Amino acid sequence: MTEASVRERVSTVDEAEIARFSAIADQWWDPTGKFRPLHQINPLRIAFIKEEICRQFGRDPFHFDCISGLRILDIGCGGGLLTEPIARLGGAVVGADASATNIAVAKLHAERAGLPIDYRATTAEDLAAAGERFDLVLALEVVEHVPDPAAFIALCAELVNPGGLMVVSTINRTMKAYALAIVGAEYILRWLPRGTHQWKRFVTPDELTAAFAAGGLTPGRKTGMVYAPLGGFWRLNAADTDVNYLMSAARPAS
Repeated sequence: MTEASVRERVSTVDEAEIARFSAIADQWWDPTGKFRPLHQINPLRIAFIKEEICRQFGRDPFHFDCISGLRILDIGCGGGLLTEPIARLGGAVVGADASATNIAVAKLHAERAGLPIDYRATTAEDLAAAGERFDLVLALEVVEHVPDPAAFIALCAELVNPGGLMVVSTINRTMKAYALAIVGAEYILRWLPRGTHQWKRFVTPDELTAAFAAGGLTPGRKTGMVYAPLGGFWRLNAADTDVNYLMSAARPAS
């Protein structure tokens, strides 16, 4: 099946998921609200992305504008929690989300911060159909919310320029992830609304690796994001990808 036929037969948008996140869009920038876990892991995500960008494009990580000149897509950007700090590193950033409500929140926050981010209420399908291409495609905490992760990764891979990079953050399909990301986060700690995650949609690193390869990308580094309950903080741990993890992949230059 070609990438074009995937787009024709399978939608990567789940309208119920869009409605779920639109309903709580006013809480995107509340660090103690429904998106508290994203606020907590954001520094780890940014650190990993910055390292991968500098490695792929030969940039100096100590320069504040280390991604200047790169065109970047944050697909499924929500209210812009990741989009804004990436824009501050100097890139030309497009933030895309299927929820117009999320995009409205993101636009308003960026305007108040004085950040020239190109926010669009659109989908990966529409961007690919329009022939859009980017040096870096980010899909963080999105894959586990789409009906067909492999089709979604194929679409995103199509958006990556030759020599470009893609970074995904998602949740592994393990019993540990079920216990922590669903039972713990949604039912016990109530960090997230019940029903936010479906275990069957979680994606293993092997499945993500295969999806990258099928999309013409070379899988790169992966690392876990681990919560330390005693200290109440998150940290990167390459040896533990049982729950939340990040993975990069690059498109060959030619």
